[in-house]
Amino acid sequence: MKIFVGLSGGVDSAVSAYLLKKAGHDVTGVFLKVWEPDFLPCTGAQDRLDAMRVAGHLQIPFKTYDVEEEYKESVVEYLLSEYKEGRTPNPDVMCNRAIKFGIFWERAKKDGAEAIATGHYARNEKHGAQVSQGTNKTQKTEHKLLRGVDETKDQSYFLWTLTQDDLSHTLFPVGGVQKKEVRSIASSVGLPNATKKDSQGICFLGHVDMAEFLKRYIPVEEGIIRDIEGNAVGKHEGVAFYTLGQHVSTSTPHRLYVIKKNKETNELVVSESETVSDTKQVYVLEKVNWVSEAPRESGVYQAQIRYRGAKYPVRVTQTESQWSIVFEESVLIAKGQSVVLYENERCLGGGIVQ
Repeated sequence: MKIFVGLSGGVDSAVSAYLLKKAGHDVTGVFLKVWEPDFLPCTGAQDRLDAMRVAGHLQIPFKTYDVEEEYKESVVEYLLSEYKEGRTPNPDVMCNRAIKFGIFWERAKKDGAEAIATGHYARNEKHGAQVSQGTNKTQKTEHKLLRGVDETKDQSYFLWTLTQDDLSHTLFPVGGVQKKEVRSIASSVGLPNATKKDSQGICFLGHVDMAEFLKRYIPVEEGIIRDIEGNAVGKHEGVAFYTLGQHVSTSTPHRLYVIKKNKETNELVVSESETVSDTKQVYVLEKVNWVSEAPRESGVYQAQIRYRGAKYPVRVTQTESQWSIVFEESVLIAKGQSVVLYENERCLGGGIVQ
């Protein structure tokens, strides 16, 4: 099979390419060149060089797709507009939807690819079953999105927007492999980036100080920090730069957390405990996507509200076209965050908190 692998310059995608070539596939490495801010230290040039070295070592063709404009429009502008509205977006989710599994596949298909692959720690299992319609029998194929076997690295949380069509041409070669084994494979076959550190931070851009990044586009607007009694305990630079649950420094000796943001008055409310905040049991979701069939209202599922976060028991309800997640206990979720639903290790999909 002709497979285009997204080579990020990291070890996970490099080992993915190696495993696919070893399995006999016709593999091409592709580096996605995204927009980078000129005022922050970004790693795009070095990452591309590392990706080229991997392709050279594996003796596979190498391409670069320039997706700067698409990335800026779909990820950066979305990120900024959400923060300006006082919401807390997840840029990695949008990056996956629009770039890694959107424009990448579109261009790869035009260049002759039959499938794409990435270094995500997730699994894509294909299941087939015969469906009878009268005297006719047809084969129905379903793809299940599962957690990666290495739970400490599982990235299915970021993939809840994928559809059956996406999964029909997508491979996750390291999803069934432990991270330490990926490192071991990289070293054993001499991959030039075998010891490269894992990237963290905004999708593609790496470790970027979010507050510093946002201040380039959102004006600083000094406001008051108040405790739950209404006393002023400090000042902040604008509610857009904070999210619920975030630790803030104040004039008090206590460790305080943001429990409420008031965009109209530009004030933050803080407390020593998140439990006294505007926690809720029911959250309405928007932009909902179910990877295959929708969850049953009678079922009990697990919800994850952040990457590597806790798993909460939940139920779902649907009113007309509106989905809500009902938690067994009150939790604190910021507007704009992704809530992802699981049935054991299977990722069912999710939505964004309204």
